[in-house]
Amino acid sequence: MNTSFLLRRVLPALFVAGIAAGLFFWKTQAKPVSVVLKSVDRGRVEATVVNTRAGTVEACQRTKLSTIMGGRIEYLGVKEGDKVKKGQLLMKLWNDDQKAQQALAEAQRAMAAQRVKEVCTTAASSMREAERQASLKNKGFVSEAREDTARSEADARGAACETARADVAQAAARVAVTRVEQGRMVLYAPFDGTVAKIVGELGEYSTPSPPGVPTPPAIDLIDETCLYVKAPMDEVDAPKIKAGLPVRVSLDALPKQPLAGKVRRVAPYVLAVEKQARTVDVEVDFERPPGVNILVGYSADVEVVLDTREKVLRVPTAALIEGSRVMVLNADSGRLEERAVKAGLANWEYTEVVDGLKEGERIVTSLEREGVKVGARATAAENPKAK
Repeated sequence: MNTSFLLRRVLPALFVAGIAAGLFFWKTQAKPVSVVLKSVDRGRVEATVVNTRAGTVEACQRTKLSTIMGGRIEYLGVKEGDKVKKGQLLMKLWNDDQKAQQALAEAQRAMAAQRVKEVCTTAASSMREAERQASLKNKGFVSEAREDTARSEADARGAACETARADVAQAAARVAVTRVEQGRMVLYAPFDGTVAKIVGELGEYSTPSPPGVPTPPAIDLIDETCLYVKAPMDEVDAPKIKAGLPVRVSLDALPKQPLAGKVRRVAPYVLAVEKQARTVDVEVDFERPPGVNILVGYSADVEVVLDTREKVLRVPTAALIEGSRVMVLNADSGRLEERAVKAGLANWEYTEVVDGLKEGERIVTSLEREGVKVGARATAAENPKAK
């Protein structure tokens, strides 16, 4: 009686508890996460380094011209965008006072030259007279004192002649000085190029750049026929970079049009900029004329190729966990597993797999999805682009 009573009371309770436990397990059981799989294949893998901050397209020749002295712009022979030839006069400041000084110096030189003729002619006459007096003395017609007086006068006039010639040289030097002074007021093109910018207009005052004072140049001249890229590389990567290594140059102004180049030079010092990482400047030449219009000042990124290997096993670099493990989906259990791999060359896109995977095996590339972890149940996503 008691046993039958207990069964009638306990069995329904156990049945209800079992159903509740089953419902709880069903609800708490994690749904399979959808993952994107990528087959391990063969292809090219490159070891590369890239710049830490944006580089800049530079002109092989660029000069920011300013006159040595300040003054009012009297002549401006070019405008922005003009093509100029080497030696062409670009700008001249007012310098009538210097021209007057040159005219005065040239007049003084002419006067000194005339003075030479006068003094040196007299000196030659005195020398001849001294020679006559010496001849007469030898014959006994004049005294020794007379001959000595004539010789002294000839020597004095000869010295005056040399002084006059020195005055001519001094006057010529003074003329040269005035010409140099005028050279401080003009600008000539040092090479063939294009006028990029002009600061100042006709009649305005042009101010030179004193040492240590950043004053805009009067004329910015560039030679856009020869361009290169200067980019800062992390100091850690700098020892790996050598002149001649191939480079891919990417310009923000020309997306999806990488340009081939080569490392021209690696700076021999580290640049320490406040609040920024220490970097080393690398200069890159374009391998061939770009074939597109590239402007000086464009921002550019450079990717230096350190090494290349063809037809090696590779996986997307983003699929690596801490650089030495990958996630695979076990086809039998339907659960995610980790596998250790040995990596070789690597860049931001692909990493070479030396050991741990075989061609054709599929690895998980959607590591960022919620629920992707070791032991989780997973299924392959039908649409690789789906989240």
